[in-house]
Amino acid sequence: MESLDDLDRALIALLRADARLPVASLAQRLRVSRGTVQNRIDKLIERRVLLGFTVRLREDVETAAVRAFMTLEVRAGDLKPVVARLKRLPSVVRIFTTNGRWDLVCEIATGDLAALDAVINDIRAVPGIAHSETSIRLSEL
Repeated sequence: MESLDDLDRALIALLRADARLPVASLAQRLRVSRGTVQNRIDKLIERRVLLGFTVRLREDVETAAVRAFMTLEVRAGDLKPVVARLKRLPSVVRIFTTNGRWDLVCEIATGDLAALDAVINDIRAVPGIAHSETSIRLSEL
């Protein structure tokens, strides 16, 4: 497990809220130098703690024609590597832990059914996934 100090955690929290904040603004909010923030970001990327920067959209902004929820059962001890692999799939827009029969719920967004089928196959091929079930989202009530 990666060891993060308070400054790393605070920096990550600010980046989660707005990954486009300039380094100077981050430094001001964290009350450290700009160089310290840049070095921390560089080290977090180098250590693969930060895997990238992304765009978050309002829920009502539809960018994909097909949305689905995929529930996953993960073999014991494989949760972290499975989640790490899922986070690298661009069509997996959210991942939730849950209780009951399923360990994870993934929200998937694709342009069409063929792309959804490909993503489902990619996810099922991830080592550590024991079982899955997919439901296509039809309409919001």
